[in-house]
Amino acid sequence: MKSILRYISRYFYETDKRVLIGVSVFTAGLIFINYRFKLDAGISSQQSFAAKWGSRLVLFFVAFAVPYLLYVLLNRKNYFRHPTFLLLLFIGPALFSLKMILNIPFYFSDNAAINNYWNHITYWPLLLLIIGSLVFVCWRLFSNDQPFYGITVKNIEWKPYLIMLIIMIPLIAAASTQPDFLAAYPKLKMITAHNSIHQSGWHKLLFELSYGSDFVTIELFFRGFLILALIKWAGKDAILPMACFYCTIHFGKPLGECISSYFGGILLGIVVYHTRSIFGGLMVHLGIAWLMELGGYIALSLTKGI
Repeated sequence: MKSILRYISRYFYETDKRVLIGVSVFTAGLIFINYRFKLDAGISSQQSFAAKWGSRLVLFFVAFAVPYLLYVLLNRKNYFRHPTFLLLLFIGPALFSLKMILNIPFYFSDNAAINNYWNHITYWPLLLLIIGSLVFVCWRLFSNDQPFYGITVKNIEWKPYLIMLIIMIPLIAAASTQPDFLAAYPKLKMITAHNSIHQSGWHKLLFELSYGSDFVTIELFFRGFLILALIKWAGKDAILPMACFYCTIHFGKPLGECISSYFGGILLGIVVYHTRSIFGGLMVHLGIAWLMELGGYIALSLTKGI
């Protein structure tokens, strides 16, 4: 735990406070625009694939590029003079825009509930395969002088991450008593009725494993690709643009979750920058997600029964 606290304190000591404040204010502005003018809902309501992809691309590119522009303006660090950096600056938002809107429906059954359930089961692993493959191509083209974007356990100390999860347990337990928490968790109840056949134990387990695969995609992309692909040019300066971009993918979530994602993105980015591994952050991120799911199941079983 001391090593992680040391990473964090060192980062905030060394980071230009003008850029930190500037990026934070810019991110806050994006959050305000989204929740005031329902930006995410407007993008989601568009009908055509091209319109949705293009809108997401513009939003993500602005969130990703402007923090780098602040480094240029305030620190005279002209990262934009590198052609490969510019290409990756566009590829990142383009890939995640695809991930956000890609939906390939499959036919499993005439029963709508069964079909809906199994489409969710295949959805997240399929996205991991598609986005992971595209990120792998980027790694082969631009970064094969390092392990595949944080897929390594070398020099990882697991104890600090376990302590983080233990600290989160009482906080999640407290949150699981709140109506807004129970409105969102567990996720399975959002796609099937409680009396569906898909409420057996193994259906729940299969759903949670599929749901968990999405966090692998997110950690590989944000903490692996967006940090470690750009680290050769930007160093630790890659963290704030990633965190701003990461915040914007939460625009459809509750406001508190969106705001906390910015700070969580910074902290996880700091850890990956120093360890060069995404697995510590993945353990925390996925662990918290599953603890929230568990809290939702327990709370509902006590109040309504599942």
